[in-house]
Amino acid sequence: MKSKPTVITKPAQTRIIRAVASSTAIETGQSIKELEALLKAQTSKYQQLSLAVAN
Repeated sequence: MKSKPTVITKPAQTRIIRAVASSTAIETGQSIKELEALLKAQTSKYQQLSLAVAN
């Protein structure tokens, strides 16, 4: 009996933002909604850079 190959999918950008915002909110005591809004606004001075992706 052969098993089906596992398909690896990248998490959605909204899920990444939610995870980062909730983690930061726990550590700092800030509101998750405020942090999500800041992350979605992308008004960073390093906006042109993207995170490295592990293959």
